[in-house]
Parts: sequence; C-alpha cells; structure tokens
Amino acid sequence: MENKKYVYLFNEGNAKMKNLLGGKGANLAEMMNLGIPVPEGFTLSTEACTKYYEDDKQLSEEVVGQIYSALASIEETTGKKFGSVNNPLLVSVRSGARVSMPGMMDTILNLGLNDETVEGLSGLTNNERFAYDSYRRFIQMFSDVVMGIEKRKFEDILDEVKDAKGIKFDTDLTSSDLKEVVKKYKALYIKEMGKDFPQDPKEQLLEAVTAVFRSWDNPRAVVYRRLNDIPREWGTAVNVQSMVFGNMGETSGTGVAFTRNPATGEKLIFGEYLINAQGEDVVAGIRTPLPISRLEEDLPECYKQFMEIAERLEKHYKDMQDMEFTIEQGKLYFLQTRNGKRTSQAALKIAVDLVEEGLITKEEAILKVDAKQLDSLLHPNFDSKELENTEIIAKGLPASPGAACGKVYFTAETAKEHHEKGEKVVLVRIETSPEDIEGMVAAEGILTARGGMTSHAAVVARGMGTCCVAGCGDLKIDEEAKTFELGGKVYHEGDYISLDGSTGNIYGQAIKTIENEIGGHFGTLMAWADGIRKLKVRTNADTARDAEQAIKFGAEGIGLCRTEHMFFDEERIPAVREMIVSKTEEQRRKALDKLLPMQREDFIKIYEAMEDRPVNIRLLDPPLHEFLPQLDEDIRDLAKEMGLSFEDLKQTVESLHEFNPMMGHRGCRLPVSYPEMAEMQTRAIIEAAIDVKKRKGYKIVPEIMIPLVGEVKELKYVKDIVVRTANEVITKEGIDLRYLVGTMIEIPRAALTADEIAEEAEFFSFGTNDLTQMTFGFSRDDAGKFLKDYYEKKIYEFDPFQKLDQRGVGKLVKMAAELGKKTRPDIHLGICGEHGGDPSSVEFCHAVGLNYVSCSPFRVPAARLAAAQAEVKNPRPMVEAK
Repeated sequence: MENKKYVYLFNEGNAKMKNLLGGKGANLAEMMNLGIPVPEGFTLSTEACTKYYEDDKQLSEEVVGQIYSALASIEETTGKKFGSVNNPLLVSVRSGARVSMPGMMDTILNLGLNDETVEGLSGLTNNERFAYDSYRRFIQMFSDVVMGIEKRKFEDILDEVKDAKGIKFDTDLTSSDLKEVVKKYKALYIKEMGKDFPQDPKEQLLEAVTAVFRSWDNPRAVVYRRLNDIPREWGTAVNVQSMVFGNMGETSGTGVAFTRNPATGEKLIFGEYLINAQGEDVVAGIRTPLPISRLEEDLPECYKQFMEIAERLEKHYKDMQDMEFTIEQGKLYFLQTRNGKRTSQAALKIAVDLVEEGLITKEEAILKVDAKQLDSLLHPNFDSKELENTEIIAKGLPASPGAACGKVYFTAETAKEHHEKGEKVVLVRIETSPEDIEGMVAAEGILTARGGMTSHAAVVARGMGTCCVAGCGDLKIDEEAKTFELGGKVYHEGDYISLDGSTGNIYGQAIKTIENEIGGHFGTLMAWADGIRKLKVRTNADTARDAEQAIKFGAEGIGLCRTEHMFFDEERIPAVREMIVSKTEEQRRKALDKLLPMQREDFIKIYEAMEDRPVNIRLLDPPLHEFLPQLDEDIRDLAKEMGLSFEDLKQTVESLHEFNPMMGHRGCRLPVSYPEMAEMQTRAIIEAAIDVKKRKGYKIVPEIMIPLVGEVKELKYVKDIVVRTANEVITKEGIDLRYLVGTMIEIPRAALTADEIAEEAEFFSFGTNDLTQMTFGFSRDDAGKFLKDYYEKKIYEFDPFQKLDQRGVGKLVKMAAELGKKTRPDIHLGICGEHGGDPSSVEFCHAVGLNYVSCSPFRVPAARLAAAQAEVKNPRPMVEAK
C-alpha cells in the first residue's frame, strides 16, 4: 500500500489545495506557479497536524522521513546544505491554517544556525554583524516559541547591552556586541532549561515543527477559533521555507503591504517596510517602519517590481491582498500573500469597487464581507460638537476606525475582568501580542505605544471591528505603577480616555458618542443581498423604539415581542402584583382589567411602527415569582402598599418559589391554571390590531404565540381560549381581521411531536435559547461558570448559546420543521432565539428551509447578509415569502 503524502514541495501545490496546505502554503505554491520570486520550501499538510494529535503529540517516523526527503530536495535546488559550515541552508518555520489567523500561532526564523554555521554564514556573506544578529534572533525565537522561555527575559538582556553601550536601536549594535548578546542568551537558555542550546539543525527543525502544531491549541488560538467559528479538527499546516535576509545591510529590508487601504478600502497601495530588518520587526512593531512609497527612493528597481507583482496578485485572486516581502541585497522575494483582513467600511467599499471594476460578480461581492463585521458599522462615533471643545492630548496612527471611550487598563486580564463587571474598558499596552486576545476582545478600544498600521494590534483590531490607535510614540507607560503619561499628565488605571481610530486622536476624558450614519457602499451591498436571499429577517423587539430601530436596519417584521417586558414598568407592576396575590378569579380579573388598556396601548404603538409588517407576540412566559420581591424588607413594604399583612404576602411569595423556575409554572402552564391571563392578552392584541387597522388602514395579521408547549392538548386548551376571545372581539367590532395562532418550539418533546402540534399550530417559532438549555440540560445563566473548563478540556469548541449546536439542537429544529410541514404544508417556520443573528446559525436555518430568522435590532444587517451568503453558497428553490 502506498504511503500517505504529508509533505508537499511548494511546486507540488496550488491555490485550490487550501484545506490541505493551509492558506499560506496554498498561496506560496500558487505564487510559484505564477513565476513570482518565492524562496524554495515545503509544506507539512493539515493532515500531518491531525496525525500529530492522533499520535499523542508525536511526529511519526513516516512524517519525519518525508520532511528529510523534502529538505534534501530544497538543498539540491538552492545548492545550500542544512547544517553545513561552508554554505549553510537556513529556514523559517511558520504556521498556516486554512483561514488567516493573524498572530495567533507561532513563527521561527533563521533555523539551522549553531555555533559553527554562524561562522559559515559570516564568511559566506562577509558580514559578521549580520550573522550574529540572525543567530541572536534565532536563539530568542526558538527559546520562546519552542521551549516556552519568556521573551521578556531575552529583551531585558538586549536592553542591558544597549544601555551599557549607550545605544538606542538594535541596528546600532556591533558584531562584538551581538556576540556578547548570543553568549548571554545561551547562558540564559542553560539556566532555564538545564541543558545547552541545541546545536543539531535537524533536532531544531523537528522541535520547531512540533511547536507550530502545538500552537494550534495554545490558549490564544483556541479563543480566536471560538470567536471565528474555526473547527479544531481543521488543524494547521506548517511551512518550512529557505531563509532570505532583510537584515544584510542598507540594500536589504522587509515589509508588509496591502493592495488597498485595509482601513478605508481606498484603491491605493498601503504598506510599511524597514531597511536592514527581519519580518518580525515590522509585525511586532519594535521599530516604527517607513511608508511603502519611500521604497521608490531607497530601492527603485525593487519598488517597480513589487508594484507590478502586487497588481498581478490582486487581479489573480480578485481581492485585496496582504503581502509579506523581503529584499535581500537588492533582490525581491515574496514570502506570503493572502486575502487581507479589513475593517467593515473597507470591506464594503472593496466589495462594491471590485464589482464596478468588473473583477467579480455581485454574488462574489456578497461573500467578501464578513457578516459579523457589520456590527461595528452600526455602533456610535463621537459627537462632533463635544470634540470642538475637547483637547487632543496626543496622536497615534489611525489603525482601526471607530470611536471608543472607557476606563484604562494595562493588561488583558484586568481588561477582561472589568469588562465582565460591566465597565467599558480601553486596553493600553506598549505593544500587543497574541496573548492579549481576550483583553482585546473585551476592550472598546486599544491604544499602543509602539507598532505601525500592520502591527499585531492593528491587524487583529481591524478584524474584530474594534477601534485602535497604534504607535503613539509620546505614550510613556509604567506597567508596575499602572500609569501612563501623555500630554504632560499622568493617567492611572481606571481613568477615562477616548480614542478615535479614524484620526488617531487621543482624548484624556470621556466623550459622548452618537449613532453612525449608514449608506453608500453599505446600502449598495445590502440591496444586492436583499435581492438574492430567500430567508426573511425579522427582529426581536418589545417596544416601538426597538421596532423603529430595527426597521432602519432593514427588519421585515417582528419575530418575537416579549409581553412580560412590558409588565416590569413601575406604573404597571402594582397591577401585576395585585393579580399574582389574588386569591380568586374575580380578584385576578379585576387586576387584569387594569393591565388591559396598558397592554393594548403598547401593541398599538408597535403596530403603528411596523405598519404592514408582520408582528409575532408571545403570551406571558416567565414564572410569576419574578414579579414579586424576595427580601423580607421589600415584602414588608409591598404588603403595606397593598393593604396586606406581611405574613400573608410572605406566604404567597414562598408558595410561588420554584426549585427550577426554567422548568416550573411558566409559559403555557400559566393560562392552563389561569385562563383569564391569556384572555386579557389576546383581547389587548386583537383590539390594538383593529384600532390601528381602522385608523391607519394597515393590513395587520396578528401572530399570537403560545410559549413552552410540550403536548398538543396543552396547546389546544390555550389556543381555544385565544380563538374564542379573538373571535368575540372581532365579531363585536364588525371587522374582517385575520390572525394566526402558533407556538414556540423550545422543549425537545415539542420538536419530537411536531407533527401532532402542527395540527393546532399555524406557525412554529424556534426558541433556540430554551431549546438549547433543555437539550443540553444546563442553565444558560450558570453555564458560564463551567463552560470555560469544557473549552480547556476540548469537550466543547464554542458556546452553544452563541452559535447553534447543529448536531444536537439543530437536529431537533430540522426534525420539527419536516414533521410540521408534513401535517401542515403551509406552516410558517421561524427562529427567534439569540442564534437568529449568528451567521453560521442563519446559514443552517436557510439550509433546513425556515421562512425567517429573528434577532435583536443591531444584528439585523448581519442576518440579512448571512442569509444572502447562505443562498449564494447553497441556492434553494423559491419559497413563498412569509
């Protein structure tokens, strides 16, 4: 039997092999096929990563054999030898998952150097300084990435040597200075590891490959995967590439560039480079780089060749490219190209421009914008009136647009901790590193002292749609004292600052924000999306204000109006409490009569806001004890207010206490016990619809939703009350009004018996929040306490309350939809849980044939785009619009 292939030379692959070779490996192969100058190398496939984990985190003999064989092929092509003293082959080892994960996994450069090959490199290049600079970089990277020795310990040594010599920049160190640094680095390695730094290049290579595979599961990569729906089983590829050196003097350099501006989308090359540097220097933001336009002055031939290749790559990939390049003594090499991360504004402009330039179709444009990114477009900017009188204390680089205001914190941990307490936070760092991902996610904005527009902070912030100001050179941070100095003032942890990621301005105070105006490219792309999608998008809204907001964002109706939210109003709560403590039906009806006009008025306002659009109203859902006080002093105050004895009210409160309210006396179980509650709510819904229909002439078809049904007889009992009450009101008013009665499928038994339930229900709305709770058997409110352990132990990859569990909960949704349609072919099917705004869940709803999704107002645009993307990927036959 033929051995499985795990290792591919660059010239054996192409762009279509992304799943196997990862994005970076597939694109390196494609560039080689296009005749673009790419240093020779090979890729260990994502299958090799999967095998590594299957083999108890070991590289098998088979994989090692294929690595050595590929290495021999590179030696032959380059004429260099791995481990040779005379003509050493050095390599870089980089990760490359099938989707771009900037900075989340690890890189090692200059691998193959040891005490002997460094002398060979020095002699070969006639540049001892360069050789020892490369060696000290390699020792630091290998020790940090492969062996887990803190990078800071090496940086401290470097800073000590620079201070002792009175030097500011690394580039000012002489070869003898660098030899001293190497000596101290190796001593640190022995101290930390109890053994000498490895001298065998093959041992170095296997250790480095193992470390990259291992980094697929490091904490920051796991968090990034969870945020971006990247399954663990995909694994990462590893690219081993012969080194080219940007740190060989003034005709060498390294840079990162985008074919368009990733912050604005403008069609203009956007990039930075450093002369006499290696790639990590640009990305890590240790030195502030020069704009790419300066390359035309420094190395005009390289600039011309670079511009030609950049344009060629964009046309070939039909998208904005993010490229890494190195110039070695005047010769240009491309080390990477990929579709670049961009802000939501840039994504919209680029997608629309590419269609107008004739490069792509509208359908392809729709797939180029990340639906989740639209969220950042809908969030506020600073109020320009406030800015007029506000002092700008400093300016950095406008690395990721938007406005952010919050309290200053200096570590990812404290930022996350205070965010979880409900504070708005701004993360302030000298420079961010991939370990900061959770703090960056928690932050409203990010401010760094170092780094350019392509630094880690900038790239990750843009991808997340988070405001970022980078490279503020005036920022003096004292992490120990938890302070920073800017504009002559010292700011402490917990002080407010504001950032403008569009201008780079920094303000030393809290500034009011205002809503973003949307239009232009957003409107164009969303019109294309609306013309393509089959799935309707509604909103979850309990007030006319929410409804109006959602309509602005393109909502086509209300998929969930929660009536209990109206009951908590301070004017209404006394009547609600009066109803709950009533001992007889007569007393309850008296209290409900007080609530009726209030509920009716709420529904009138919502119908007026929604005009002809459908509105789905859910009858009272939560258990009654939620409306009553729980503390003795509050019960005493309420008893006095209601003219009851403390003991009597206390007994009522205790009698309503439930051990498991989620499964208690709530939903449809309330009108089974108290039919008059469903009567009052039905009357309010129908009377409001009639009122608005008569006054405004809207074609209103109320949808009345009975929650928490698990048995068809239960549904029929409550439905009969609703139908009888509705028909009485309609007959009395002498008007023609159609209405629908349906149910929320949120109990597994309802999904399993959906064919029976559909005999009574004219629509199903999947309440995936509760359906997820019931199916998993854990409470949404408590799950946060232990889900992190499940992520760490690789039991769950994502939060099932954020992203629909398609294999379990999804199977129930699919089954219920199919069973419901068998009984009632014209049944309306929708989803109104939080998942209605999650793009991967929307795609699932499209695939199983639902009519609509419903989500919170701010998530409506993302759902509209996701629905169009689902149709482009998986077209479904035309369905009747509901």
